Amino acid sequence: MRRRRSVALLVETSNAYARGLMDGVIAYQREHELWSIYMGEQERGARPPVWLRNWKGDGIIARIETQAIASAVHRAGVPAVDVSAARRLPTLPWVETDDREIARLTVRHLVERGFQTLAFCGEKSFNWSLLRERHFVEFATDAGCECHVFSGRDRTAKGYSWARERRRLATWVRQLPKPVGVMVCYDFKGQQLLDVCREMDVAVPEQLAVVGVDNDARLCRLCTPPLSSVIPDTHRTGYLAAQLLDRMMQGQEVSSDGVLIPPLGIAERQSSDAYAVEDEDVVAALRYIRDHACDGITVADVLRAVPLSRRVLEYRFQKLVSRTPHEEIVRIRMQRICRLLQKTDLSLAAIAQRTGYADTNYLSVAFKKETGVSPHAYRKQTRVSAAR
Repeated sequence: MRRRRSVALLVETSNAYARGLMDGVIAYQREHELWSIYMGEQERGARPPVWLRNWKGDGIIARIETQAIASAVHRAGVPAVDVSAARRLPTLPWVETDDREIARLTVRHLVERGFQTLAFCGEKSFNWSLLRERHFVEFATDAGCECHVFSGRDRTAKGYSWARERRRLATWVRQLPKPVGVMVCYDFKGQQLLDVCREMDVAVPEQLAVVGVDNDARLCRLCTPPLSSVIPDTHRTGYLAAQLLDRMMQGQEVSSDGVLIPPLGIAERQSSDAYAVEDEDVVAALRYIRDHACDGITVADVLRAVPLSRRVLEYRFQKLVSRTPHEEIVRIRMQRICRLLQKTDLSLAAIAQRTGYADTNYLSVAFKKETGVSPHAYRKQTRVSAAR
């Protein structure tokens, strides 16, 4: 009987992102060949587990974020896949969240709400935070926005104090032009920022809208107000890491080029539920469209929700949002269709029903007009791209 392979998971169990990676690894090995999994309870930045010194296994999947973990994985001398952005062992294959796409998605989310001043709140201890910061500033600048950055100090540095860091963060918040849309590098930092805003009586989201990363549901709901957050596709990240390791353990050659997995979208909660537009009628129209675009509404329905003539609404909407009400309805519908094509196996008829189209023909014509491809081709392209 063939011996079951032994795989070590050096992934922290203390946060939702890493637990999502583990779910993906588990899904792969249960669909293919069962492995004997070795792991222990671990926090981010923890030292390598003692048992790894004498472990005689076949492969490792690790979040290599410290030199100690890098050295331990190198000494093990077995096939390994890295699921960290730190790249401490650049010759290893690695699978990671696409930080550029996370930043792009967040900038778009904030700009669509009318914010012309944006800010990034990060931690220089982590390479993924630095990457998100760089791309956020890039996209904010391209969008014509004023952009500000807060760099948190290294928590592992000698003399670090959260009390001092909190004062630095409060000073930064006080000096930010408002209203401002802020991306935080991950949800824990978002919870800290929201606490500071509450103590300073800064209105969230009216004065300062906040979007985190990781969509740690419990932590996001714990925040006051609940934190909007980018949803990383951790399940797919873990799944593909396991797939690469399986190939390596079978003796196949695997490239060390990074495999970057785009996020699933943004879980919108109260912390970014604002429009930085001073025209209350336009804000009311935007909210109505956001809530009902997929119910099959038309501009006539929007006009019944706001006390304006069509000509006045069109003019004010175009001036403040750079789109017409009709274009906004179509945009939100298309976003919903794209998500359903990418992430579900729903039939086109079911998708049409969920997005306000009378039948599949109307949906197909509208979708191809906006994207240049048919719904079927789009689904096929995105599935193939995600599998690479």
